Amino acid sequence: MIPLRDINPTRRFPLVTIGFIVLNALVFVYEMLLPSENALSALIYMWGLSPYRLVQFDLHAILTVFTAMFLHSGFAHLIGNMLYLWIFGDNIEAAMGRFRFTLFYLLCGLGAALGQVLVDPSSHIPMVGASGAISGVLGGYLLLYPHAEVETLVFLGYFARLVRVPALVVLGLWIVMQLLSGLLSLGVQATGGVAWFAHIGGFATGIVLVSLFKRRRWWE
Repeated sequence: MIPLRDINPTRRFPLVTIGFIVLNALVFVYEMLLPSENALSALIYMWGLSPYRLVQFDLHAILTVFTAMFLHSGFAHLIGNMLYLWIFGDNIEAAMGRFRFTLFYLLCGLGAALGQVLVDPSSHIPMVGASGAISGVLGGYLLLYPHAEVETLVFLGYFARLVRVPALVVLGLWIVMQLLSGLLSLGVQATGGVAWFAHIGGFATGIVLVSLFKRRRWWE
């Protein structure tokens, strides 16, 4: 099941959402222009989030909570994250206003980092990607627009078709998958891959914060 767009128009131009997408894309272009794989690995190790380094309360490690949100490990990683941000970010930005949405997004990224660190504080593997912050956007969307229709590509064996599914179903199934995958990963020696508990932490942060950040009046 791959969401392609939501049927939930907004009158506000999603400046911050597009800005985050452009910034992520520019950082990825920079990654691709590095002269070698070693240089890319050094960049990710330097600016990705290492749970072990973070629990040492090193100032540089604290900065990586935010820098890691704009690094990606590959093209598919980037495109998948930006697709979800494009589909669901504009409505949350409209509901909050640009400044509040920016702060909300960054705090969701922080919540995602803490979620992963709490589960595996001894890990030296750097965590990168916008998915934790975007998970917070998904959590907010689930609470604010559970009945909004999402045009989704559904695979049935060798066939695929477009169907409109309520956001409650799309995002509900998404978080259930993250929870199951996270539980199955417990006790398994991590060597890389998906930071499931970052997704869960970001999603939970979004659910907790969305009502606080939502605009009370249309002119805010």
